[in-house]
Amino acid sequence: MFALTSVWGMSDQHQPPENCPLCTRLFAFRQQNRQTFADFFNSPVPSFGSLDAALLIVGLAPGLKGANRTGRPFTGDYAGDLLYGSLARHGLARGRYQARADDGFELLSVRITNAVRCVPPENKPLPAEIKTCRQFLVAELAAMPKLRAILALGQIAHQTVIATLNLKRKEHAFGHGARHEHEHLTILGSYHCSRYNTNTGVLTEAMFDAVMGEAKRAAGL
Repeated sequence: MFALTSVWGMSDQHQPPENCPLCTRLFAFRQQNRQTFADFFNSPVPSFGSLDAALLIVGLAPGLKGANRTGRPFTGDYAGDLLYGSLARHGLARGRYQARADDGFELLSVRITNAVRCVPPENKPLPAEIKTCRQFLVAELAAMPKLRAILALGQIAHQTVIATLNLKRKEHAFGHGARHEHEHLTILGSYHCSRYNTNTGVLTEAMFDAVMGEAKRAAGL
């Protein structure tokens, strides 16, 4: 079993506890996975990157054999290949991404988290679970003094960010490349960088890189 004091030195101060009991279904699924996949992380996945980051990237939830296995957001599945590749191309990361939490890959003024920190069955968190986990994103935003931009990957992540900031959803619609301003923050949306979206042509590498470039500029990086 991994410990939440992770190999990249992150604190669990703004994360759910290792055996977070707040969502009964997710807790039970986590316990089941600890039996089925004993060598997986199988705990709420902590955010990756510094709290001093200017750009926060928010995804949906850990993938069963991706972040739930490795213990780092977007690490170990196709979505990570696209996300971390784009960050590196934009000079927002350094090192070689090798799909492992201990690969030494480093984010530069970027932090990555998920709307829901525990892996959900069929990659589909329930509305109540999304709402329950939102408290951790609230705490995270409050602890990021240099934050200037948020990039939400997918509609649920976008809606979670909007709710976290107490904004009205109808006035802050999701869309690929959509941009909203709130006080000192810029909120950007992108289709999720999942294999399904890229295989179906909903999202291309060029489209994703374009939004990442916009997020970089909005963060002043």
